[in-house]
Amino acid sequence: MSTHKKIQAIKGMKDILPEANNAIEQSDFWMAFEQVIRKWSQSFGYRNIRTPVLENTGLFVRSIGDATDIVEKEMYTFIDSLNGDSLSLRPEGTASCVRAVLEHNLLYNNPQRLWYIGPMFRHENTQKGRYRQFHQVGAEALGFKGPDVDAELIAMSYDLWCRLGLADCVSLQVNTLGQKEERQAHRAALITYLEQHQDILDEDAKRRLYTNPLRVLDTKNPALQEMAENAPKLREYLQEDSLAHYQTFLSMLDGLGIPYIENHRLVRGLDYYNLSVFEWVTTDLGAQGTICAGGRYDGLIEELGGKPTPAAGFAMGIERILLLLEQKGGLTDYITPPDIYIIQQGEGAPLYALQTAQQLRAAGFNVIQHASTTSFKTQLRKADESGARFAVILGENEVKDQLITIKDLRQEHPQQTLNINDSINQFNIWK
Repeated sequence: MSTHKKIQAIKGMKDILPEANNAIEQSDFWMAFEQVIRKWSQSFGYRNIRTPVLENTGLFVRSIGDATDIVEKEMYTFIDSLNGDSLSLRPEGTASCVRAVLEHNLLYNNPQRLWYIGPMFRHENTQKGRYRQFHQVGAEALGFKGPDVDAELIAMSYDLWCRLGLADCVSLQVNTLGQKEERQAHRAALITYLEQHQDILDEDAKRRLYTNPLRVLDTKNPALQEMAENAPKLREYLQEDSLAHYQTFLSMLDGLGIPYIENHRLVRGLDYYNLSVFEWVTTDLGAQGTICAGGRYDGLIEELGGKPTPAAGFAMGIERILLLLEQKGGLTDYITPPDIYIIQQGEGAPLYALQTAQQLRAAGFNVIQHASTTSFKTQLRKADESGARFAVILGENEVKDQLITIKDLRQEHPQQTLNINDSINQFNIWK
């Protein structure tokens, strides 16, 4: 027995396995979800982009904001021992996407619709639906100014809920954050208002009072709800252009028939947002109710060194969606078992099984070959447990005559012994 202590995964960072007790930890569900995502993103004309998980810390400080919880408390940051640079594991995907677009000049006379998928990292307390390594799917529309793209992103996310069978258990909340100058005027009025209520503010609200007062309105503390509800409304400080953008955005949602709730306290946790913001929420996951969020961020590209360029996007948490799908019984239709399980025994059968498997795969079938010398009965049980539709049985007689015996494991068809070409035809007939 080894005396060495086992090394385990870091807290809040999950292994995703071929077999597991829940959807979050089972790779079949992830692969099924990713299959849906690829077809869905392609149907809207969004193209895939892949960026490193490690970036210069300054990218996130400049984009997300140095007064946000993410930058202040949650990023995994360290000093590169080779050159002394401060590096961080990415806590979200938009900043990396924009950095890559600027670095490679993708916006030169050509707006971009992009999507990404991958792990993000935040050092926070772990709980159901919230992990230190978590995964997101995001979509970014770069170079599009009008509210029609804002509405397209809503339509895109709504389309995914319909594909996944989740449209009846999520709801859409929308708001507008106006422009920077309008938020500054509102911020001054909000600070004055909050200062008048300092005696009831909790520690989190006091910490944000002068650095990010808009986030105080998003408090989940029941004792602060009435105070937050009566605070000055950003809407009261919006100018004509911002109001027109928002009203057109809402009219487009109405025209699409997508229901929504206006939530004037919806502010988002990242500094780069302006104008339209939105969240898709559910009541079926407890405290982790937001499964997708986004909005417009017209100033971010300029903030990161590019020319002033309009942009909008969203990100959704894969783990939370899988939790919701698990509750609703979704995704099982997308999990594809093997078509054929090859059972083999006897002299020459292992090689013949290998050759047969290759021929069947070349014909377009997914094939598992049994690779041990257990009994036919045991192998047939394994074939049934695999979920395969058909079994191919190869014994010494099949090897000698260069034939295969085929068995339908799911329907009442008679077992047949045929050559490989006739077997392929028979599989297609039975399917």
